[in-house]
Amino acid sequence: MDLRAELLKSIWYAFTALDVEKSGKVSKSQLKVLSHNLYTVLCIPHDPVALEEHFRDDDDGPVSSQGYMPYLNKYILDKVEEGAFVKENFDELCWTLTAKKNYKPDRNGNSVVSHQDAFKLWCLFNFLSEDKYPLIMVPDEVEYLLKKICTAMNVELNSCELEDYLSQEPQGQGGVTVWQFLDMVNSGRFLRGIDQEAVSMAVEEVYQEVIEDVLKQGYLWKKGQLRRNWSERWFTLKPSVLSYYMSEERKEKKGSIVLDKHCCVEVLPDRDGKRCMFCVKTSSRTYEMSASDTRQRQEWTLAIQTAIRLQAEGKKSLHKDLKQKRREQREQREQRKAAKEEETQRLKQLQEEKERKLQELELLKEAQRQAEMLLQEEEQRRRQQHEEMQRTLEIQLREAEQARASMQAEMVLKEAEAERQRKRILELEDMQERLQEALQQEVKARQDEESVRYAQARLLAEEEEKLKQLMKLKEEQEEYIIKTQREKQVLKQEMENKNKCLEEAQKQLEEVRVNRQRVDQDVMAAQRKLRQASTNVKHWNVQMNRLMHPIGPGEKRTNVSGGFTGYQPLLSRTDSSLKLKQKVEDKSSDPVRDNSKDSVSNGGNSRVPPSPGVDTLATEPTK
Repeated sequence: MDLRAELLKSIWYAFTALDVEKSGKVSKSQLKVLSHNLYTVLCIPHDPVALEEHFRDDDDGPVSSQGYMPYLNKYILDKVEEGAFVKENFDELCWTLTAKKNYKPDRNGNSVVSHQDAFKLWCLFNFLSEDKYPLIMVPDEVEYLLKKICTAMNVELNSCELEDYLSQEPQGQGGVTVWQFLDMVNSGRFLRGIDQEAVSMAVEEVYQEVIEDVLKQGYLWKKGQLRRNWSERWFTLKPSVLSYYMSEERKEKKGSIVLDKHCCVEVLPDRDGKRCMFCVKTSSRTYEMSASDTRQRQEWTLAIQTAIRLQAEGKKSLHKDLKQKRREQREQREQRKAAKEEETQRLKQLQEEKERKLQELELLKEAQRQAEMLLQEEEQRRRQQHEEMQRTLEIQLREAEQARASMQAEMVLKEAEAERQRKRILELEDMQERLQEALQQEVKARQDEESVRYAQARLLAEEEEKLKQLMKLKEEQEEYIIKTQREKQVLKQEMENKNKCLEEAQKQLEEVRVNRQRVDQDVMAAQRKLRQASTNVKHWNVQMNRLMHPIGPGEKRTNVSGGFTGYQPLLSRTDSSLKLKQKVEDKSSDPVRDNSKDSVSNGGNSRVPPSPGVDTLATEPTK
């Protein structure tokens, strides 16, 4: 435990004592007074500016412990130096504040401990309490402290009675507060028949040993360095120093022996009329001393060796080290206890699981016996059924063999029939592909014819009537295509029904072949008509070019090769007619153009005869 933790414990009691309403907050004026007193007892230079600045009056109200901690750490605890102040004065300040509110001794004067002894017990409680707030002391530490006090009085503590007392307290199992501890001591339950003076001496001895780190004290004879005479002195041993005084009041200090890891203690033989001698050797001097008896010499040598060992290990307090070891032992004991409880619980669960499994095993055995009986009955019944089934299956097997023979004969006939049907299907699919190719050729011829018709409409406005006829022809051809598609669907349906009537399918096949020949003739006629239409279009292109580009004086006539411009974008019929009319009006003023116009009009009256092949395709009934 470091110095800051020790100081915080005492300050916590002072802060809670100022919290009258138990709200966890203290007024700023009281904290100012507390801080000023802490400056004084801790021997820290006062900083009134920081004090007034931190606790200036405003509307924030009282301050909680969390709000006071930053100031406490920065301006007080960070400036504390160990050894620069008397810790007993600091503890008395905090005890005065907290005892006035919380400590309530017997008003009739029947208390076992005095007020000063209660203060020392409070200090011992703070030293042995846990580092958790609110501060409590665990039962093991309570028993340890009471045993120390009883040992100092040569009295044995009744541990069973202490356990009964702690078990009756509401929080006794987890720990007791300092006020519960003082009430327990003042009750006289554990110090029966012992007067107050003996208790006070025992408390003082334990206080010096634990709080002031006094390992041992008592009278010894010491040999002087100069005069070499023997003088009786009161020696006080602490972990770092062995001091000696004129008397046990320790008012006049005669000297001290600083102990470090290089010091040692040795037992000396009796001489110069002194018995039970020993010496303490330091790096600069050897101190010779004499004890009253051998037991005292052994206790002193062991105590001095303990102090030297603490210095060698870098430890400042024996009881702090012992407290830490006891805490570690408690933690290990708690861990072992928890592990033992866990193991016990696990064993209990395993036992329950074992019992449950045994019960399940008995149930399984009973169920197995019943199942064996049922199995035997079932086996006998199954054997009877098997025999009956075997006889039935033999009858069915003979019937199945007969049916199999008849079915094999039928399968041979059906396979032959299926083979013939597959051949007919392949022939019809081949015929369908040829018809599809003929239809595609017909569609291509119709598209070419439409392109020619659109080109004639763009070139000559006068051919609108013919264009209408051609559009009508296109619609008839589309109807023909639709009819052809419908016929194709009908043909598919007839192909699906071909298995029902073989003779009707053969007749339809002959009709399809006749229709195919006729369609081939129609396609050839349409091709001839398309070639004738292409020739007419070329002629009209030549006439149109002449009309659009008249020959001027001195210009040579350019041979215009008429071509079909069906791949150029088609203009709408309305735009073509308007453009042609505009050009005709522009040429009306030129006599040469008039003559050309007459010649063109004479040639334009010779209309292209309609394609007989197309009419034939549109009007020929579908086979």
